[in-house]
Amino acid sequence: MPMWFQALLWGTVAGGALVLGSALSWKWQIPPKIVSSVMSFGAGVLISALAFDLVGEAADGGGLWPTAAGFLGGALIYVAANALLARRGAKHRKRSGGKQPTEQAKPGSGTAIAVGALLDGIPESVVLGLGLVTGGAVSPAMLAAVFISNVPEGLSSTAGMKKSGRSAGYVFGVWGGIALMSGLASLIGYATLQNAPAELVAFITATAAGAILAMLADTMIPEAFEEHHNLTGLIAAVGFLAAYTISQAGA
Repeated sequence: MPMWFQALLWGTVAGGALVLGSALSWKWQIPPKIVSSVMSFGAGVLISALAFDLVGEAADGGGLWPTAAGFLGGALIYVAANALLARRGAKHRKRSGGKQPTEQAKPGSGTAIAVGALLDGIPESVVLGLGLVTGGAVSPAMLAAVFISNVPEGLSSTAGMKKSGRSAGYVFGVWGGIALMSGLASLIGYATLQNAPAELVAFITATAAGAILAMLADTMIPEAFEEHHNLTGLIAAVGFLAAYTISQAGA
C-alpha cells in the first residue's frame, strides 16, 4: 500500500471515530455521567500520547529547542483561535449539556462550532501523517489515542448540538466533513514533510502537540469534569495507562 494512501486512510479512519461517537449520541440519549467518564478516558489517552509519542520523539529526532518552540507556538495559536471562536458561539462545542447556543440565540454560532471542531481535529491528524515520515509507519499508539479520544468528542458535542436544536444534516455534515478533512490533513502532513530536515519535522510535530494539549485543557477536560464523581481522576489515569501500554507493546 503506498505511503501517501496510508496517510490518507489512517487519518480518515481516526476522524471517522467522530462520526461513530456522533451516531451513538444521536441514536441514544447517553447519561451525562457516562459522557463525562468517556471524555475523562479520552483525555487520559491523549495526554499519554503527547508525552510518549509526540513530544519525546520530536525532541529525540530534532532537538530540544525546535520542540520547545513548536510546542509553545502550537499552544499559543490554538488558544488565540479558540478565543476568537468562543466569542462567536463555539465556546461550549464539546459540552453535552444545554450550553451550546442555538442559531437564533447566537447567529453564526453553527459555523463557529463547525470551524472549532475542525480546529480541534486537524493537529491530531497531522501527526498521524508525520508518523509515516519519522517512523515509516503510522504509530499504533497514536492512532489508537486519536481514535479513542475522538469517539467521546463526537458523542459529547453531538449531545450538545442536539439539545441546541441543530439538525441531523448539520451534525453529520460537520463530523463527516471533518473526518474527510482529517484524512487530507494526515496526507498533507506526510506529503509536505517527507524530505524535510529533522528539526522542521520536530517543530511541526511539537506544534501539533502543543495545540492538542491546549485543546484538552480548554475543551475536553471541562466536559470530563462536567458531571463530578469520585472516579473521574481514576478513569483518566486508566486512559493514560491504556495508551502507554499500547505504546510500549508496539515499541
